[in-house]
Amino acid sequence: MPYKKILFIIFFILILPLKINSEEGVTDTEIRVAQFGPLTGPASPWSAVLKGAGFLFDLVNSEGGIHGRKIVYRIFNDDYNPAKTKFGVKELQEKVGIFAWIGGIGTETSLSVKDYLMNRKIPWISPFSGSKDLINPPNRYLFAVYPLYSFEAKVLCNYAIKNLKKTKIAIVYQNDGYGKSGLEGVSKVLAEYNMSLVAQIPVISTDTDMKSCALELQSKNADAVLLFTTTFAAFRILKISKDMHYFPQWMGGVAFNDHDLMYKISNGLWQGAITNNMINFNDTTKMRKYREAFKKAFPNDIYSPLFHAGVYVSEIFAEALTQSGRNLTRERLIEELEKMNDFQSIAGPKITFKPFNISDPECRRGTRETYLTQCLEGGKTKRLTNWISDETMLK
Repeated sequence: MPYKKILFIIFFILILPLKINSEEGVTDTEIRVAQFGPLTGPASPWSAVLKGAGFLFDLVNSEGGIHGRKIVYRIFNDDYNPAKTKFGVKELQEKVGIFAWIGGIGTETSLSVKDYLMNRKIPWISPFSGSKDLINPPNRYLFAVYPLYSFEAKVLCNYAIKNLKKTKIAIVYQNDGYGKSGLEGVSKVLAEYNMSLVAQIPVISTDTDMKSCALELQSKNADAVLLFTTTFAAFRILKISKDMHYFPQWMGGVAFNDHDLMYKISNGLWQGAITNNMINFNDTTKMRKYREAFKKAFPNDIYSPLFHAGVYVSEIFAEALTQSGRNLTRERLIEELEKMNDFQSIAGPKITFKPFNISDPECRRGTRETYLTQCLEGGKTKRLTNWISDETMLK
């Protein structure tokens, strides 16, 4: 056998195990994970989510990482613009090599990269979107823990009718997957009560003039208005409505649950608003540990619900990494996520996934609960309900 052929065979035998055991985004010392979100633009108030995830990963790394590996966390600003999301995700994935993605803020932004990530079989844990299009049909590599927008709208509408005795329900919705899902949910609940919307008003995220919107709501005498928009669009509607001395019950989804922030940037207009919530602030040993670490890292900031939501998602990912062991692969991560059954993170409701079944969207729907809160004077939060699920909502 020629000498060069012998050398080639020896080299192939030596390198083969490395090829088999290698995994994109994983080295002996690090695991690369990434998230996109709007650091600027119409949805920038939601960017605290990205910061919260980074905080949890820094905390994990300070304690030695996971099985000897540190988590290297990358973020990029997409301005809530799907075109920028597509460019940024592709660039990070192909130039840096990302093992898995977490979070990612927005429905249209998330949908813009879903096929790209799924075709490459890259795990994605909890886009910050409640669009049913992310889980129906389900994909083996995408795990959702954000409440479905349609479910959020059902909870809000049901509470407005049963508890607040409202009879004229309206919705202002972003004219995309986010808003249309809210419209679908509220319409279904109203049908169960033999009612219909008095107004359903589509807007786009870049709209700045909301006067016609407020005028229509007032003309229909809507006494409860669901807002499935960006925060800035909502504030413009509230400001114009106040100027017209029109004060319905404003209601919104989890996206609006940071009452302290919403109160401040709306100059108090958000007071009285009711929102869905998926975040717990229970006084536990771990929560106290997180708050102490937060004070050291960000002495001038507030540990907000949006920040806590970032912690929530990254903690689920970190748990799956821990259970995957040292021999980490994407397939092993998927297996461990599928084993999650009533996993209780520090921040949110219990998480349950199931083995992948293309005929069962619920296999990738990790949470099925939310509860309602109200913004009080000064941005304080009042809890209005216990956890609400599909099963308990109409009882």
